[in-house]
Amino acid sequence: MARQRLGQHFLVDTDWREQIARAIGASPHATLGSPAVDSAPVQEQTYGWIEVGAGHGEMTERLASTGAAVYAIELDALLLARLRKLAKRFPNLTVIHGDVLESDLAALAAGRRIRLYGNLPYYITSPILHHFFTFADRIDEIHVVIQEEVALRLTAKPETKQFGYLSVVTQLYTRPEFVMRIPRSAFRPVPEVDSALVTLRLPGDRAKLALPDEAAFLDFVKLSFAQKRKTLVNNLRTLAKPEVVREALARENLRLDARAEQLTVSQFAALREHLAAGP
Repeated sequence: MARQRLGQHFLVDTDWREQIARAIGASPHATLGSPAVDSAPVQEQTYGWIEVGAGHGEMTERLASTGAAVYAIELDALLLARLRKLAKRFPNLTVIHGDVLESDLAALAAGRRIRLYGNLPYYITSPILHHFFTFADRIDEIHVVIQEEVALRLTAKPETKQFGYLSVVTQLYTRPEFVMRIPRSAFRPVPEVDSALVTLRLPGDRAKLALPDEAAFLDFVKLSFAQKRKTLVNNLRTLAKPEVVREALARENLRLDARAEQLTVSQFAALREHLAAGP
């Protein structure tokens, strides 16, 4: 039985499970260079799967069948018995009772590169993604089933209404792809909204920007989006005088009345660099 306070919606439709498994390379039918078709023996593989919110093991078995090490994190103690029974069939599966937000993903992977999969609770998607990004140097791929509206925000392009702070953060660390829409009928209990599978491949724009202080950069982006309808000149008033912001915008060949939603990640980085340098 799903527990509402944990935001549980279990993926019960087997056809959709298989479609997701193929898309993330965790199906024997996957073809595009996926881990499922790696020919290396288990002991030689250099990656490990970390599954967030393993639930009843809906996708855990498919991940374990790849032969890679799988670390299945589940917060709900009532679901552990079934997962541990599954672990008896797969010696490469480790079940972990805990909160992903308190988990050291790098320590779990024990030196392996990380591939992440999770059917994330809608109410906590953003904090979980931010937690993932703190381990960006160790992660190759992130595959998440999330609310469709959030999926559109992660993958949004500048000058679209969905583009915002979360878009910039995601695209700083990853190269996001909206893979497929998943109807609400595929889950039990049925959620009020549709979901989507999003794949985030690393690295993102961060690799070419070499930001000296990523936390400060993200604070700058957050401030830029403080009031989305306002121009950057207005949103950045607490950081720099309007004429200084206008001069920095002009240096980047941006409109003087530009709004945050119109800038790319690299343009945000360049604008902050100009402002940090001073007049």
